[in-house]
Amino acid sequence: MTSAAIWKKSVDDDNLVCLSLDMPNSQTNILTQAVIDALSVELDQLPSPPPRGVIIRSEKQNGFIAGADINTFAEQYDIEETFSTIKQVQAIFNRLAALPCPTVALIHGFCLGGGLELALACQYRIADNAPTTRIGLPEVKLGIHPGYGGSVRLIDLIGVIPAMTMMLSGRILSAHAAKKLSVIDASVPTRQLFNTARRFLLDPPPRQTPPLHQRLLSRRLLRPAVGYLLRRKTAQKVLQKHYPAPFALIECWQKRPADRQAYFAAEASSVATLIQTAQAQNLVRLFLLQDRLKVFGKQSDFKARHVHVIGAGTMGGDIAAWCALRGLNVTLQDQSAERIAPALIRAHTLFQRHLKTPYLIQAAMDRLMPDLMGTGLSKADVVIEAIFEDLAAKQALFATIEPQLQPHALLASNTSSIPLDKIAEHLQQPERLVGLHFFNPVAKMQLIEIVQATTTDAQWSQHAAAFARQIGRLPLPVKSAPGFLINRLLMPYLLEAVLMVEEGLPATVIDQVAVDFGMPIGPIALADQVGLDICLSVAQVLGPSLGFSVPTSLEQAISDGHLGRKSGQGFYHYTQKGNKKEVSDHDTTQDVDKNLIQQRLILRLLNECISCLADHIVEDSDLLDAGMVFATGFAPFHGGPMRYLQQEGAASLYEQLTQLQSTFGNRFSPHSKWETWL
Repeated sequence: MTSAAIWKKSVDDDNLVCLSLDMPNSQTNILTQAVIDALSVELDQLPSPPPRGVIIRSEKQNGFIAGADINTFAEQYDIEETFSTIKQVQAIFNRLAALPCPTVALIHGFCLGGGLELALACQYRIADNAPTTRIGLPEVKLGIHPGYGGSVRLIDLIGVIPAMTMMLSGRILSAHAAKKLSVIDASVPTRQLFNTARRFLLDPPPRQTPPLHQRLLSRRLLRPAVGYLLRRKTAQKVLQKHYPAPFALIECWQKRPADRQAYFAAEASSVATLIQTAQAQNLVRLFLLQDRLKVFGKQSDFKARHVHVIGAGTMGGDIAAWCALRGLNVTLQDQSAERIAPALIRAHTLFQRHLKTPYLIQAAMDRLMPDLMGTGLSKADVVIEAIFEDLAAKQALFATIEPQLQPHALLASNTSSIPLDKIAEHLQQPERLVGLHFFNPVAKMQLIEIVQATTTDAQWSQHAAAFARQIGRLPLPVKSAPGFLINRLLMPYLLEAVLMVEEGLPATVIDQVAVDFGMPIGPIALADQVGLDICLSVAQVLGPSLGFSVPTSLEQAISDGHLGRKSGQGFYHYTQKGNKKEVSDHDTTQDVDKNLIQQRLILRLLNECISCLADHIVEDSDLLDAGMVFATGFAPFHGGPMRYLQQEGAASLYEQLTQLQSTFGNRFSPHSKWETWL
């Protein structure tokens, strides 16, 4: 394939060269080796004397460049070879940066990772101010940091504190935010992009530089103190043993050589080393698993315009708000205005956080309509039931609403534990009922379980997956069985934590052990957050079929009216300060075996994972891992529970499980399918 087939070149009457990237056979531009090699050829072919300027842009409608080719990250096995490959890309970007004429990166849509690193090698960056523009260096989320010169150039451009803040968090910026930080030079409407680029090239303005105080912070004498502060702030969010990349980025800057080319080499060496780590390989694998989940939404062209949600509780209200945020018209039905009002208040807070601009916030609120009488039901393309977990109530509701549905409408339940086959028993068309199981908090959890009953027609499951993608979520097909996948896996884990509290172990210690393992929140705090009444309800549904008993302390807490965060008292006590609830301190002085706590939590979960695979709840272990990470935040750097099992060694974990069985009883009895992993 010739470079001209990848980079389309044109020259106008003012001797301005435009190189437009249009990666063949792909809807999105990414920096494959072929794209980079073709850019090198195009740079070689620039005329001498040089043109008056060069524009780098994209032919793709969805964006500039979405980043480097992630597949190659999973194929890096040798540090020296990886270092050499990175250095070759750096050399090409350095040639672009050194061109004896002004250069402009013309940005729209996605400009991420390696795409932004290429843009930073240009003298100027001009971005479309549309809401779809997204600019950032999210490499830390893959266990690495910018390696094509991006960290060097961004710090030189805007200063160490704003640059590090952006890179250490992997934060993605709008065009407005990028302009405010001086990552880009101009943010303009689409129609003005090309003319603005021409103006920058024909009459180049002064190039941006960091403020004086930011330049001073990069001086050699101040770098140790600044590096210490950056490490301390980063350590408050992640542990270095779990996520080494942010700390490696700080160290690379702190030890930066005086020679700029040596700094580029240090950056490349750091990334080449990080790519080999288990953490990076696990995070890259999860990134690729996202693509696998997204494929499930491509099997249908179903497109919703109107969503009707029945049940304005925490889940139903937040589902409705999220759909409205994503641009859909939504009607929210419940038995009284008083029940709907809290959902509207939460929705307004969500819109403020995401949309910022008053008119956009108001437009989203206008799309979310209270609907006491259920008039939106007959107009909806998607109907989602989100009432309390009671089989008879759900059956009665569906019998009422089914006759009112449009023929093409997707009929869904957000049940968290009741098998769909039972809900569908009294439907005239049971084949159209699908489970859309969202997770709390709806605005943060990326995954939706697409639950398929034995009666569910594949077409409706595909429509449900397409709807999940339409609202920016990852669909995971699961078989309808008690608890489906995620709740079935979480329940033994949560109940084991509750049993340990009954034994006298401090809740704070149990939670800290889980967080140290890599969980985003401890199991006791999670139970309080979900609601102890919800946990009890799910446990009572799952217990008989999965063979576990409900701890008496959980039942007693509900009897005492202690429902968790929402009641101010659960396993923790929550004190109200303003609008924020805080957890009061618990005794952590007790001497406990933290390793044993971790074993009890994680091995009960792993044992249930093997049980779910044996029951074919999901297709394979990769999808199970994706489900747990994207629905619960399960330690992403471990790659998911089954990846953890393989990397820790199934034989060793099996031996630990049998020891726990002898000590604590048959709830730790290894599932018979462990043998397939040994």
